[in-house]
Amino acid sequence: MKVTKSIRIGSRESSLAMYQARTVQKKFKDQGFHSEIIQITSDGDVDLVTPLYEMGIQGIFTKSLDSALLQDKIDVAVHSSKDIPTRLAQGLSLSALLERGTPFDCLVLPKGKTIELDKECVIGTSSMRRKSQWLHRYPHHRTENLRGNIQTRLSKLDHSGWNGALFAQAALERLAVSTHQFITLDWMLPSPSQGAIGVVCREDDAFARTICSSINHTWTELCISAERDFLAALHGGCSVPIAALATIDHNRISFRGNVFSLDAKDKCEVELTLNLDQAKDVGKIAAQKILELGANKIIKTFRPNFED
Repeated sequence: MKVTKSIRIGSRESSLAMYQARTVQKKFKDQGFHSEIIQITSDGDVDLVTPLYEMGIQGIFTKSLDSALLQDKIDVAVHSSKDIPTRLAQGLSLSALLERGTPFDCLVLPKGKTIELDKECVIGTSSMRRKSQWLHRYPHHRTENLRGNIQTRLSKLDHSGWNGALFAQAALERLAVSTHQFITLDWMLPSPSQGAIGVVCREDDAFARTICSSINHTWTELCISAERDFLAALHGGCSVPIAALATIDHNRISFRGNVFSLDAKDKCEVELTLNLDQAKDVGKIAAQKILELGANKIIKTFRPNFED
């Protein structure tokens, strides 16, 4: 393909967002495409006080970039794929997913500190999903709201007197954070799509969609699509404690998902494994199964109008 223009890559301004944008830029370069990065401020980066679950807005971290795409100010937008709503703005398409990093969350300790989990602890997080799973496992703990970019949250942790904070491990790994000890929480199911970098473009931009397809990682796409289908079927978003993880091994796709009550006391779980040729349906099948197991009753406690 003969390239006649520079690809405009839209990104949030944080260190993590810029790392992700540069990663996509390098992928484009490896395919022979020239690009430039354009920084755009998101609403989610401006309000660092209100907990995400209180905002109740789909795409709080993506809508500014969506607007720039639709106004033809950028050609592609790069996001943490977990931030991309299951229903994109009309005219936009999730066109590439890079190979997934670590999908799990981790417990980060204040610099130079240790933790005794059997004692009363205070844990920082702004995620209802993390909060619910943590308090279900450690009901004698309590949580405090923690917002901001990675560096801001690490600094607040060090000066808060808290015992730890919950982060996406992939974010710390991408920024090569070595100042703090962290513990992988492989028992905590992550947010659907966590650990992957997603690229969104306009549906009518054939050029952008073609170059995005050249950097897409097929197996990551299968897993992320399953998790997004699960979340969409349950009408979930950042304001509800819904988790999912799909993995592929030896031509089989395994899926785990759960739904927690807001008070962390009740949960409903689903787990299944299917042949890879059924991968496109696994998220929807898991959603139907978890609803049959009683997740609809939990969801209706915080979404009274939910219809399964």
